[in-house]
Amino acid sequence: MDRRSVIKNAGIAGVLAAGAAPVVHAQGATIRWRLASSFPKALDTIYGAAETFAKKVGELSGGKFTISVHAGGELMPAVAVLDGSSNGTVEMAHTAPYYFFGKDPTYALDCAIPFGLNSRQMTAWMYQGNGMKLLREFYGKVGIVNFPMGNTGAQMGGWYRKEIKSVADLKGLKFRVGGFGGKVLERLGTVPQNIPGGEIYQALEKGTIDAAEWVGPYDDLKLGFNKVAPHYYYPGWWEGGPQLSLYVNQKAYEGLSAEYKAIIECAAAYAHTDMQAKYDMKNPGALKTLVSQGTKLHPFPTPVLTAAFKAAQEVYAELSASNPAWKKIYSDYASYRGEANLWFRFTEARFDSFMQSQKL
Repeated sequence: MDRRSVIKNAGIAGVLAAGAAPVVHAQGATIRWRLASSFPKALDTIYGAAETFAKKVGELSGGKFTISVHAGGELMPAVAVLDGSSNGTVEMAHTAPYYFFGKDPTYALDCAIPFGLNSRQMTAWMYQGNGMKLLREFYGKVGIVNFPMGNTGAQMGGWYRKEIKSVADLKGLKFRVGGFGGKVLERLGTVPQNIPGGEIYQALEKGTIDAAEWVGPYDDLKLGFNKVAPHYYYPGWWEGGPQLSLYVNQKAYEGLSAEYKAIIECAAAYAHTDMQAKYDMKNPGALKTLVSQGTKLHPFPTPVLTAAFKAAQEVYAELSASNPAWKKIYSDYASYRGEANLWFRFTEARFDSFMQSQKL
């Protein structure tokens, strides 16, 4: 099957809409782009999603469209990839959009917000709801074309030196937390620290921070957090379905043929699915290993979750009153969240609850 047939049968609405490009595009000069990642190479799941994407682009283009992937800090700092892809320093970036909530909280809606959508709901909102349309409008202002490219699924709530038994235990806690969750935790007395993944272990080990969250068992085990903090909490209520994004410089993207645009869309969708599949396969065994090594698992107390939920709603109401971009996108996001959770309540949640109570 040639690459145009692959694209034609990929089952992605946007790819089908793009149509098959004339053969001359596939036979043109080789294109070489660079992709700046926000993640270290040691994380084969998150960083690896960009490599999976680049490999698929090469395969679908018959080797004529090549993308080199560069880890965070190699071409630019991990948190500089938004500006790097926006101004054309690199053609592409792979990142967690909530890293840039300091520029505008609206970026977090392209990734995860506390008590937001789970991974399936996020994908549905992006591809079948208004998510992609609204976020494309938002990113257009900074010269970026965005594509969903990866999701971890619901994350764990992090590693703590001491137990969290009440909201009072959060006060004064120096907590490494990515993205928007820090704004909510601040209201509970926590002191959020935005530290890149590659620097978390040292900060936790030295006591620069009291607690840290990253993703879940597989990545956390690789990074060794269980060696410096014994208490592992769940769920990561600030990241119920965090989506990673591919950023493409708008001018560079517009210069591509229709076929190469379709290849980017197809490859990003493939990497999007592949990344969560890896986590769902690797997390169970990693969690068993962590427990066997002495990790103490704890659910967050219900009063803590309730207080955090209330604080999150306060933050969202304030942003909706002060930030037009946030209000426009969050209104649609929140509306779909209500409908989706009503549906999941009768299907997914009940099925999962029953299955998880059985001896398998």
